Amino acid sequence: MDTEQHSSSRNIVAILSRGDADARGVATPQNSRFVRVFEALAAVGIEARPVIYDESVADAVRDQLLSVDGVLVWVDPIHQGKTRAELDGLLRDVAAQGPWISAHPDVILKMGVKEVLYRTRHLGWGTDTHRYDSAAAFRSEFPSRLVASGPRVVKQNRGNGGQGIWKVERLSDADGIVRVLHAQRGSLPEDMPLDAFIARCEPYFNWGGCIIDQAYQARLPDGMIRCYMSGAKVAGFGHQLIKALIPPPKGPEAPEAQPGPRIMHGPDAPAFQPLRRSMENEWTPRMMETLGIDEGSLPVIWDADFLYGPRDAAGRDTYVLCEINASSCFAIPDEAPAAIAQTVKHRLIRTHRSSAST
Repeated sequence: MDTEQHSSSRNIVAILSRGDADARGVATPQNSRFVRVFEALAAVGIEARPVIYDESVADAVRDQLLSVDGVLVWVDPIHQGKTRAELDGLLRDVAAQGPWISAHPDVILKMGVKEVLYRTRHLGWGTDTHRYDSAAAFRSEFPSRLVASGPRVVKQNRGNGGQGIWKVERLSDADGIVRVLHAQRGSLPEDMPLDAFIARCEPYFNWGGCIIDQAYQARLPDGMIRCYMSGAKVAGFGHQLIKALIPPPKGPEAPEAQPGPRIMHGPDAPAFQPLRRSMENEWTPRMMETLGIDEGSLPVIWDADFLYGPRDAAGRDTYVLCEINASSCFAIPDEAPAAIAQTVKHRLIRTHRSSAST
């Protein structure tokens, strides 16, 4: 094999997403929702191939992934009742045979689950946060915490789209009754016995292994800031006025509450520079240290979702982490595809150097 052929064969990545047999048959970079990522990778000399995953074609997908140097994965934790359990096993098997995976399932289990909120609560993005490792612990400890500290937000460990995230508050005029609101779009508040709500949450331990409980943030109506990261560097921001966990308008004829548009910004947006400095210089390095993740294992695209916390003594905003998305971070700012391409290029160079030295 001559040098040119060797170089070309070692700069190929797969972009993996979920779909059905029809999607597999027609998938091209041009008709993919990730078309801008394909274009950015091509611009730095990297060939990217679309790979569509479904459990029914796992063997064929494995063969495709073993033929490339790296894999960029965009698959939600839960999609139409399907989880990533089988896919994660496949990805671990592929990674063990050579190709690097972003994000590796083991990295997702460290940073892309709600447990990260508990493990990193000592960082500047933390708040009053608790973890329940069993249904018995949740039943025993949560009621007194709700009484002592006011409204709480209960979160299943793995999920997306607001699934398994609940605002819970006591009703002062009804003993043992709570008002709960699911974060999924279209949800309405429900009043129910606290015991019934706890029983509703018990299945979350089967898939996620634990439940996380945070203090409700009073500034939720001010919106959520999504900080997009490529590796350890900020790739952009998104600000959105959200409706999740905010009671919808009252009345049978009231329209369903809709979130506002997510306004995207580049990494240099002036309003978000304090958050950028905290993420790049303090929080991300300390998160990596706490979780045992090296920079080269960070996802090529991930995001940290922040709510506004209480203002400090000088009137400046503070930020509270409410979620990290590492499984399927999309849509992304206009500047992010180029950042992804540069991160992928650096990963490939590192992989080639490692291979050459062995």
